[in-house]
Amino acid sequence: MQPAVTVLGIDPGSRITGYGVVRIVGPQLDYVASGIIRTSGDDFTDRLKIIFEQMSVLIDTHRPDEIAVEKVFVARNADSALKLGHARAAAICASFGAPVPISEYAAREVKQAVTGTGSADKEQVQSMVMRLLSLRGGLKADASDALAVAVCHAHMRRLANLADGQATGKRRR
Repeated sequence: MQPAVTVLGIDPGSRITGYGVVRIVGPQLDYVASGIIRTSGDDFTDRLKIIFEQMSVLIDTHRPDEIAVEKVFVARNADSALKLGHARAAAICASFGAPVPISEYAAREVKQAVTGTGSADKEQVQSMVMRLLSLRGGLKADASDALAVAVCHAHMRRLANLADGQATGKRRR
């Protein structure tokens, strides 16, 4: 039997950073935890410090084997993209004390992996995350997005294992 793998999914934001923790046990995907890191104030450096410190606590608490982060999406506002990139970096840097592999996924990849379409809206993603993880009740949007990143990583990991098994003529379980 393969050991369980804990994945921390991160949906970075300078005001709200979502996190979601899932455990992969063979073909099973189990919910562990999720939530948000809310920052406040006008001092951007202070907000980054909060993200770094709280993400450090989450990593220390859950001890993920792997981390999955949503890539920065640049639409119209370059300043917003830069701030998002900084928040993402603060979250990633928190893992440096306990180095684990970090994978990155575009929002379209996450939506595709979770719902079957890269153009799904937030409600569709949230609904599928809740269904895939057998969750009841409400989830904050940013926590749901972070869980979706973790679920996407679990699916990609499973596909990589299958491809590796086909290449070597063996199948990993």
